[in-house]
Amino acid sequence: MGYSAPLPGRLREEPGEGAQSVGEQQLTPAVGQSTACPQCGAEVPDDKRFAKWCTACDWNVDPGDKEPVRGRFEKAQRRLAHRYGEQLHARLLAGDTASDSASRQQDRSGILARAVALAVHTVTVALAVGGVLLIVLGPGIQPFLGGILLVTAVVLRPRFGKLRPDGPVLHRADAPRLYALVDEVSSSVGTQGVDVVVVDAQYNASVATHGLKGRRSLHIGLALWEVLDPQERVALLGHELGHYANGDVRHGRLVGTALHSLHHWLYFLTPVPTLYRRRTVPELAAAALISVPRSVVHAVALLLEGLALRGSQRSEYLADRAAVRVGSAAAATRMMDRLLIGNSITTALRTESVRAQARISGADPQAAADGLWERIAERAATVSEREYERLRRVSVLRGHSVDSTHPPTHLRRHLMEVGEPAAPTVVVDPETAAAIATELAPARVALARQVIRDQAG
Repeated sequence: MGYSAPLPGRLREEPGEGAQSVGEQQLTPAVGQSTACPQCGAEVPDDKRFAKWCTACDWNVDPGDKEPVRGRFEKAQRRLAHRYGEQLHARLLAGDTASDSASRQQDRSGILARAVALAVHTVTVALAVGGVLLIVLGPGIQPFLGGILLVTAVVLRPRFGKLRPDGPVLHRADAPRLYALVDEVSSSVGTQGVDVVVVDAQYNASVATHGLKGRRSLHIGLALWEVLDPQERVALLGHELGHYANGDVRHGRLVGTALHSLHHWLYFLTPVPTLYRRRTVPELAAAALISVPRSVVHAVALLLEGLALRGSQRSEYLADRAAVRVGSAAAATRMMDRLLIGNSITTALRTESVRAQARISGADPQAAADGLWERIAERAATVSEREYERLRRVSVLRGHSVDSTHPPTHLRRHLMEVGEPAAPTVVVDPETAAAIATELAPARVALARQVIRDQAG
């Protein structure tokens, strides 16, 4: 779950769920079957729906493939994310004094991050000004060089993003009760509501800003929304909207657009690989020539990521606290557990699509779309507590986040559980839940048909 500007961020943590997905499971669990653990000999329940593992020694607890890390840059981001996540967890767990210290440190990091971001944008402005001056005043080849500088500045300019919906867009007139709930949650976490709600088929949720005016959008993934109960949905909204209240410099306009520009620099300064021939002497010379500026840009990008990363991690923890405050600790931790079965739900949707497209056992695409979300919710409800416990242990063993902006899931969940239980500030009654379901009904139908039509590919 994440806050992103200008593009939506990711929400979920998805350790491997084992050999079978929820969509492929038998809905009737095996009863009374067990085998001996090959590692320690303890009794291991043999439920064909889920991975077989041992609670005593963790044998086969993580049979799935770990998420690959692509490149040095992402590896460095993950390493920083893991370290910062643990440090912030310890400080927030220690109490208000450590929290204040972390806040002061974040303020210093935020100031430095903004200074570096400003320097990055200053380079872009300098390229544009220099290009214009060369075009207007320069003789001979200088206007040509000025044109190159100007084009480069245009490519690297700050971008504020556009709303690119992957599903139906709901305005206030389309879903007044949903917007009323979003407004209530926003007020409870100390921020304003959103300008638009986008509903898609993903197992995800996010908030984003777009356009010069910084309009806010809330993106609700129906695959996730449908497996949550009403209070868990409140916790989900509390987390997402909490990002707006916590001030994440990494996704602020100044720092976010600077990171975007630096990534463009790295892209343009990376030589095109030659797979089937040796590089020519001019190509080797060009690669050597750009290696120095590329190393500089890489170092600046890592510096800016490092300065902003602590704020992003702290923002996630504080957004989790907002989820607890508005939805309750119990609902927030249940919601966090539901995130662990994201791969299974996604595979279940794909299985539904494949069966319908291939007309397996007489399946019909139209019939498959009818009741799709109800079937997905029913399948998610069959996931056992033992399977959730395995997934929680996988999260601890892997110890990293789904991306560099999220602390490890088990640490986030632990902070949700500590502290005195308190009543939620926002409660959804059955009438409100039913009214919101009615408002989402057209989107549910459209997205179910989209899933059946497109997921098989």
